[in-house]
Amino acid sequence: MPAGRRILLIVTGGIAAFKIPELIRLLRREDHAVRCVLTAGGAQFVTPLTLQALSEDRVYTDLFSLTDESEMGHIQLSRSADLVVVAPATADILARMAAGIANDLATTLLLATDKPVLVAPAMNVRMWLHAATVANMATLRARGVHVVGPDEGVMACNEVGPGRMSEPPAILQAIDALLAPRPAPVVAPEQGAAPSLAGRHVLVTSGPTHEPIDPVRYIANRSSGRQGHAIAAALAGLGARVTLVSGPVALPDPAGVTVRHVETAQQMLAACQTALPADAAVFAAAVADWRVAHEAALKLKKKPGGTPPELALVPNPDILAAIAAPGPQRPRLVIGFAAETHEILMHAEGKRQRKNADWIVANDVRPESGIMGGTENQVQLVTAAGVEAWPRLDKDAVAQRLAARIATALAAQATGAGD
Repeated sequence: MPAGRRILLIVTGGIAAFKIPELIRLLRREDHAVRCVLTAGGAQFVTPLTLQALSEDRVYTDLFSLTDESEMGHIQLSRSADLVVVAPATADILARMAAGIANDLATTLLLATDKPVLVAPAMNVRMWLHAATVANMATLRARGVHVVGPDEGVMACNEVGPGRMSEPPAILQAIDALLAPRPAPVVAPEQGAAPSLAGRHVLVTSGPTHEPIDPVRYIANRSSGRQGHAIAAALAGLGARVTLVSGPVALPDPAGVTVRHVETAQQMLAACQTALPADAAVFAAAVADWRVAHEAALKLKKKPGGTPPELALVPNPDILAAIAAPGPQRPRLVIGFAAETHEILMHAEGKRQRKNADWIVANDVRPESGIMGGTENQVQLVTAAGVEAWPRLDKDAVAQRLAARIATALAAQATGAGD
């Protein structure tokens, strides 16, 4: 991505503020200009001098600085950056953002800005899971605020669960994704310009699922969610109303997309069913095939001699098959993904027929391919009409090509031409 973008970094009063100097170093290494706003709480954890030395710019703390406010400095600050980042984003500032409160420099800037906003939540697990925080996050996401994290793990309070601020490299990745220029639409020569998807509703799933074993451990896979998120963004770019059901990922929510965050396969299925009806559905999530039959309420401890516990596994719901089953709410176009390591086309076609999908996007995810968790993909589109082999492209380009293909198919169905 191009260097030299301007980041307004709002640092609030969470213990995770100790990670902010490293984030500034990473941003400056990419030649981004970083201007910091430090709240009174944030100053309890990191000093203005530290932020100033690392950012090589003034640190702002006071809304009522006469020199700046004579020129409406808070307005200028809020709009001079390319991106506003709040890290750590405490429960307090998220609540004030959701309520539209502007009672210090940080919240005034956030209310006055017309630039994208990315928040990196950080708080105790109970605070993150509290109904008030859940409601505040839903409000902010609906308004287009982007979110990275939080992660799960042991916290400063020694409790375990979601609430840890994402690590600086993950926040940098989210920043890069938001600032990266969107590639021009890539479509097959025979497709021509893609029709608009205005008035259409498309459901997309993305990322992995986490199937808990106990409060600490879970079953998961290596999916990053990049492809599913890119598909959601590409469909929105063609005018569709998009509902993205996402498993746990370290990616910002795509702009202009309604995002429903879930953890498990059962939650993902419920969210998909709630999102219906839809004109099309794209199931790009890498859903765990199994979950443990009985999740342990407490952390499983090692047995004498290190004998591992016996885990009874049961199948997870088949989300693609459930949504593609015949019925009044079946989308007109249902697309699944087949991530395979061998006999790719045979498995993909079998999956298409077995699950009643219209299309299957098949790809080779052997470790040497670099696709699972990587930035590129090489797919083959399997339909009843045959197989289309696509060249290796970055995942944004694959997404735009697939979105154009979906738009063309829906337009053809509307005119009775069919795919």
